[in-house]
Amino acid sequence: MDTNNVESVESQNQHLQSHESSPTKGTTFLRTCFNGVNTLSGVGILSIPYALSKGGWLSLILLLLVALLCFYTGLLLRRCMDSDPLIIKTYPDIGQVAFGRKGRAIISTFMYLELFLVAVEFLIMEGDNLHKLFPKESFDIFGMKIGGKQGFVLVTALVVLPTTWLRNLGVLAYVSAGGVIASVILVLAVFWGGAFDGVGFHERGELWNWNGLPTAVSLFTFCYCGHAVFPTLCNSMKDKSQFPKVLLVCFILSTISYGSMAIIGYLMFGEHLASQVTLNLPTKNISSKIAIYTTLMNPITKYALVIAPIAVSVEETFPFRESKMMSCIIRTCLVMSTVFVALLVPFFGYVMAFIGAFLSITVSILFPCLCYWKIAIGFKRIGVEMSVILMILFIGTFVAVVGTYTALTNIINEVQTK
Repeated sequence: MDTNNVESVESQNQHLQSHESSPTKGTTFLRTCFNGVNTLSGVGILSIPYALSKGGWLSLILLLLVALLCFYTGLLLRRCMDSDPLIIKTYPDIGQVAFGRKGRAIISTFMYLELFLVAVEFLIMEGDNLHKLFPKESFDIFGMKIGGKQGFVLVTALVVLPTTWLRNLGVLAYVSAGGVIASVILVLAVFWGGAFDGVGFHERGELWNWNGLPTAVSLFTFCYCGHAVFPTLCNSMKDKSQFPKVLLVCFILSTISYGSMAIIGYLMFGEHLASQVTLNLPTKNISSKIAIYTTLMNPITKYALVIAPIAVSVEETFPFRESKMMSCIIRTCLVMSTVFVALLVPFFGYVMAFIGAFLSITVSILFPCLCYWKIAIGFKRIGVEMSVILMILFIGTFVAVVGTYTALTNIINEVQTK
């Protein structure tokens, strides 16, 4: 994304804010909680058992630490916004105040790339799960026969497309409520499969696995990669002072959901876990079908919320930016581009690990610390908080480098063997 565009457009929620920031039109606390939980409890819930199988039982401690760390950096973003609320409205604004135009450009590039790849993951997930349900299904489009997974990716894109045309986060909150309910049903259905449908909880698993830690931590971080959307959620609220409480509620509920699914899935399938726990479930069981069908709701309920900041930023660069027709065209093109990438690199677990290591750690941990350090503390001041931030930056950088290398190596190996 070039600097001129970034300078003029990277306020993802300027348009939304103008309609929702007044006391009478803003999004309520409850609706924002739904949007927040829906953002955090994304497709990561499917891979969290796989992540635990990579790291071993003690890596649950790392899941809690990642949750605490991402909650803290979410608060840092809020503090950065509070430092100059008239100027700072979005995440890229924070980057510009901290480091100028280059800071805005870098943060915008990482942030939107992360959101884009998360949307890609939704489509890959749909293709995998629908193909598991209908393994012999194929599609004939304009005389071309398309295999099951690829065809299901295209069908999913057509289904989610209308939801991306919604521009009001208050309306999207009703869609998000469905996503939160779907996540709860998914956990319960997987548990039912283990407890009552013959799968059982017989796997013991490993206590600790050093070799799998980079992948495990990368996937854990992916689960909490909502920071790119946080400013959008905050700016949509009636009472922005309640946003820290929204964050607390969202992180607590999401961590309970992730921890429960991780433990249940690991006890059921142990080291045999696929990148998505639904791919391990026997399709003959009713509980398995419920879990898979519930999983299929995720893109419908979450895709639009993830793609919204990218769409708004792109819309601000075009003339007739208030035109609903122009907005629909832009958002349709975004959906088409995610379909292309999903068909090109259909490796769910490894793509998720790459997002977590390279993008999520950068956007959700490193950038908030650096920006807060520059804006609120100052590089010359030395204190307890600065020491904590330095430690976070050091650990985060190390995990990002190792995790990114591991994920890219796995993706390259898969492409070569495909």
